[in-house]
Amino acid sequence: MKVMIVVTHLLGTGHLSRALTLGRAFVAEGHETFVVSGGMPAPQLDSTGMTLLGLPPLRSDGTNFTRLLTQDGSVADEAYLTARKIALVEAVRSFAPDILITELFPFGRRSLAAEFLAALDAAQALRPRPVVLGSIRDILAPPSKPSKAERAEEIVMGYYDGILVHADQDVVPLNISWPVSDQLAQRLCYSGFVAPPAPVPHKDATGKDEVLVSAGGGSVGQPIFRAAVEAARKMPNRRWRLLVGGQDAKARIDELRQLSADAPVTLETVRPDFRQMLPHAAASVSMCGYNTALDLLQSGTPAVFIPFDDGNEVEQSLRARTLAEMPAIDVIPSKDLNGEMLARAVDRVISAGPREVSDQGFDGAVQSVRIAKDLLERRG
Repeated sequence: MKVMIVVTHLLGTGHLSRALTLGRAFVAEGHETFVVSGGMPAPQLDSTGMTLLGLPPLRSDGTNFTRLLTQDGSVADEAYLTARKIALVEAVRSFAPDILITELFPFGRRSLAAEFLAALDAAQALRPRPVVLGSIRDILAPPSKPSKAERAEEIVMGYYDGILVHADQDVVPLNISWPVSDQLAQRLCYSGFVAPPAPVPHKDATGKDEVLVSAGGGSVGQPIFRAAVEAARKMPNRRWRLLVGGQDAKARIDELRQLSADAPVTLETVRPDFRQMLPHAAASVSMCGYNTALDLLQSGTPAVFIPFDDGNEVEQSLRARTLAEMPAIDVIPSKDLNGEMLARAVDRVISAGPREVSDQGFDGAVQSVRIAKDLLERRG
């Protein structure tokens, strides 16, 4: 079976990370897997066994997802966007997938609708036509007006055989964050949560008993790191390790180094072995993106979440409020964040942890493969 996954991450790397986890599940079952990525390069992520094609890369201007920037920070013009669309359409035609998966679209990435729709039209013209699936996380950014939900549903009904919802319907049904009509409900296929295997503790016990602070692979999160430096000063007997991501990581680390001269802090760029460090950590401080939340549920590490809520984003806040009902998890709204509050929250979750860990419900990537195969076989 030939599988093609199309994904563009614009701010952090979470969307690409989840798409690659899905891709590895197809590879594990012997399927030829081709991932087309339209975001900034993220070499720290594992694409083993897959063909990875990078379109001319884009990122958002902070949380303004309608203002798209190239790698050098200039605004992407029409010629640049057209080049992406042509490359994507050619990839669909030349690879001729049996399964085509679009990550987030049409429930998001509206600013890139032209290239996604061109790819879907190219897929419709193939013979045989591939099974077309959407791939979405547990919680979406709610539509700002009904017309956006109506347009997304119109595209689903016109092009898609199913929408993979990477969640447990009994835990986080899609209608918590998105209006689900009877018609749309018939297309939804809940896969369970998409996560890699539970993290194996680091062989060198790197990060043991430290507070591990992360903010994803993008360039947001500097307020979290600044608060962490302040909090570390208030807990002088506990080492804090800050993992800084994004294209400007070096400059941001330089700024933090000036702030942390007398604090028990280690400063590094994001690490590919982050997940292996979690089981050793005394606590984690992070935003509450889908992938990070699952990593922490799988590791049982005590956690303080500072949900990303710039630009009226609500997805992470909704997720964090749900998780805060569990032991050894605390949530600090970004508007309330300061070093004193963070130090108290970290102390609380360390005292309450670690949590009991379950291995149930995290096989969404494997279940997604099964759903895709079933739909392809059913169509004959």
